[in-house]
Amino acid sequence: MRKIRVLDEHVANQIAAGEVVERPASVVKELVENAVDAGSTQIEITIEEGGLNYIRVLDNGCGMPADDCDLAFQRHATSKIVSGDDLFQIRSLGFRGEALPSIAAVAKVDCITSADDSGLARKLTIHGGQVLAFAECSAPRGTDMQVRDLFFNTPARLKYMKTIQTELSHISDYVYRMALAYPQIAFELRHNGQQLLHSLGNGDLLQTIAAIYGSSAARQMVPFATESIDYKVSGFVSKSEWNRSNRHGITAIVNGRFIKNYALTNALIEAYHTLLPIHRFPLAVLHLQMDPKLVDVNVHPAKLEVRFSKEQELTKLIVEAVRAKLLESNLVPQIIRAEVESTTPVTSQPPTQNSSQTQTWPQKTHSMPSPSGGRATFYPTRTAHPPNQQQLPLFAREQTLPPQNEVAAPQLPMMFPVGQIHGTYIVAQNEQGMYLIDQHAAHERLNYEYFYDKMASPEYLAQELLIPITLTLTASDLQAVLGKLGLLEAIGVVLEPFGGNSLIVRAYPVWFPKGEEQALLEEMLDFLLTEKQTLDIGKLREKTAVMTACKASIKANRALSFQEMESLIERLRRCRVPFTCPHGRPIVISFSTYDLEKMFKRVM
Repeated sequence: MRKIRVLDEHVANQIAAGEVVERPASVVKELVENAVDAGSTQIEITIEEGGLNYIRVLDNGCGMPADDCDLAFQRHATSKIVSGDDLFQIRSLGFRGEALPSIAAVAKVDCITSADDSGLARKLTIHGGQVLAFAECSAPRGTDMQVRDLFFNTPARLKYMKTIQTELSHISDYVYRMALAYPQIAFELRHNGQQLLHSLGNGDLLQTIAAIYGSSAARQMVPFATESIDYKVSGFVSKSEWNRSNRHGITAIVNGRFIKNYALTNALIEAYHTLLPIHRFPLAVLHLQMDPKLVDVNVHPAKLEVRFSKEQELTKLIVEAVRAKLLESNLVPQIIRAEVESTTPVTSQPPTQNSSQTQTWPQKTHSMPSPSGGRATFYPTRTAHPPNQQQLPLFAREQTLPPQNEVAAPQLPMMFPVGQIHGTYIVAQNEQGMYLIDQHAAHERLNYEYFYDKMASPEYLAQELLIPITLTLTASDLQAVLGKLGLLEAIGVVLEPFGGNSLIVRAYPVWFPKGEEQALLEEMLDFLLTEKQTLDIGKLREKTAVMTACKASIKANRALSFQEMESLIERLRRCRVPFTCPHGRPIVISFSTYDLEKMFKRVM
């Protein structure tokens, strides 16, 4: 007696539905993609109760002829591909022909469609995969898909649905991505009668970003574009001051398809290296155009993940283009006026002078107590020095600033120091306004660029020690480190086994911060032991430069002379990336003259 049998078509459709229709957002995705493929310029999505009760996708696309309406709900029926060769050059969003029959198998569906402007249409009604009615009706050109009572005949699936808010978040997230992918299409999303999105559909991607993330975010976006023989990449990325706590603000569009790709996301994050703090991520929209033969979209049931044939070339192109564009932009954070206006109360004390431009300080040094107990020191003018202060080299003793190469065009404006707050922040000014500079972060950036460049020439780095330093590890850690001694030697650190679980340090770079050598060496070993990804000389060089810069830099609560502040600012202006420290924290924050006048109600 045979044990293998062909499944009933209705059961097969329910099984397929389990793969295609995971939740209400899956229905929205399939229907919206069909609407886009139909050449629509307007797509309206209406949902109720997170999509479990009702989903409607109305478009003004090409519609379907009467004969095709019934056929579209049969398995593997599609207008997108003809032969197997078409799978290697997919140019549409949908192509498998499983979406409509899978949805109809687990819901109550009404499909109203018209392929012309005659006003005549066809309406097909299907409940749980069974066709109940097929009749003529009237409707404008396009397709109106209505899905009710999702999973009404599969209670086990319905039981595992999340809250309405969770299902709504999945739907809205997908619709937002589609609006970013197709700014030339007007999208409208409504939930329980409330409008959640309305994009204009005028082709302006920045306006679509504003509709989704708000106008404040849109003002912080920087456009970029680049191309190679195989790829064209364009879009918008946020300045470093506008960042998020997760990667959800990164949208990658490949040939009009929203996708998730680890390599692309990492390439974008790499472009912000040292421009963002740890665990902070940018807002970005990337549009990629390429020959469909270079990308495989048939590797994931929901077609969300894709595989690129020249992935390394693509990621390098993105990193270089985005980073170059960011460094061309002014990345100094500026106080947002809306926040400023609400933080400073009006005071009845009149201003001391009318000019809001450059000030002339009294001809004596002021040291004023601060609320936290520190001192705020101000110096007379930019050409004077505090009394009884010798004009010594900047950061004498161990705190010597490294030499620098000149940059073609400084990215920070010229500014002049006028004082210091809490021994931590330098106050500077120019005709555009006022600046606060974190002296530790600024010095860190100087040292980082200096040390990173120095490690490119290891033959000049190492100095042998008369009394070697001993480092003791566990047996397992020692075995792990022994295989990486060559990497350390390439940046000037020479270690040798010394019996037991110990290593001795024979040499280290001459520029290691005095008094911090052993702590720095221990941190380097910890990095070697904890780094999970493939470790190479580039990563070690980068990490060592960051660690060394931090230890070698001046700390908070260090009083600086006027000459030291002036020199630090000028050297910061000559850095390649003067906006953030190696950890991604901002170095300079600006207050425009207008912001200051608003705070003091000089302008209303």
